[in-house]
Amino acid sequence: MAEEQKPLLIKRYASRRLYNTETSDYVTLEDIAGFIREGREVQIIDLKSGDDLTRQYLLQIVAEHESRGENVLPLAVLTDLVRSYTTQAQSVVPEFLAASFDMLRQGQSKMLESAMNPMVGMPGYETMKAQQEAFFKAMTGGMGGQWSGPSPEETEAPDDDQREIDEIKRQLADLQAKLSKMNE
Repeated sequence: MAEEQKPLLIKRYASRRLYNTETSDYVTLEDIAGFIREGREVQIIDLKSGDDLTRQYLLQIVAEHESRGENVLPLAVLTDLVRSYTTQAQSVVPEFLAASFDMLRQGQSKMLESAMNPMVGMPGYETMKAQQEAFFKAMTGGMGGQWSGPSPEETEAPDDDQREIDEIKRQLADLQAKLSKMNE
């Protein structure tokens, strides 16, 4: 497995300018938001004191987006967050939020996988794939060996499905024989 990428180190100078140590140039909050959207972790350190300012700057990025009308956090959630700082719920809120975002990321990954191949979870998908292969082989006279699906032998279809597949193969072979005779 590949080694996890180190966070992008951003140094804040006394002038409050933010310096990207990888590219040796100054960056803005929007640049940092872009790095995060691309999947990079960032760490923002005060150059003089060495304090970690990451949380402060990430909150500032969220506040700027919210103030521009890019409302991701409903008012009730913001209210509950403020309330959690003054109640016993403070101890469970960080874990709850972390778990919620983990579930969201996992759900997005699964949705993306499903979008890339939407039929995989469909009942009968493997049987249909085997039928398509049999049809293709029969129509090409067995010359279409480029099929990437499973061979009928590899597909574990119930007996009824296998009989149906065999019948389709037989019918296609008959059609192919008739077509061959017509072309003579």
